[in-house]
Amino acid sequence: MDWAFVNRNWEKWACNSVGSDGQPLKAALLINYDPTGPSRLLSTIAEEEGIEADPIEVGEFVNFVKRANYQTETFFIHSNQYVVTSIHENWFSGRCMNTSKPAGEGAILYKTPSFLFLALYDGSIGAASRAMAAVDRFVWQLERRNL
Repeated sequence: MDWAFVNRNWEKWACNSVGSDGQPLKAALLINYDPTGPSRLLSTIAEEEGIEADPIEVGEFVNFVKRANYQTETFFIHSNQYVVTSIHENWFSGRCMNTSKPAGEGAILYKTPSFLFLALYDGSIGAASRAMAAVDRFVWQLERRNL
């Protein structure tokens, strides 16, 4: 694993995609993930921006991904509960069920061979499109190196 490559690309990508007003994402989380590894191998938080992830919560989220019952279960990020709305080969998207924001909140989860990449955004259809474009830019860098 080329950690220097991952970190360098994360830092460059995050400063242009996450956080302040006008950025497509409000938060992003990169989690080490090996679905073929032994169950005692815990997933860890590799990078985070705009969110302080709780390791226990991350473990529950990883278990949700491993179970792959996307159509019958929901998942939590902090106090927000999400329902999966769209499922694709390497990614899925979800909408927050208990948001107080009028335009709503969404999440995109992208699975690469080595990582789970979770992106959170505020808004509806237009915001979701901008968020997915931001996710694609970072994932393309990882997939170039088969990460």
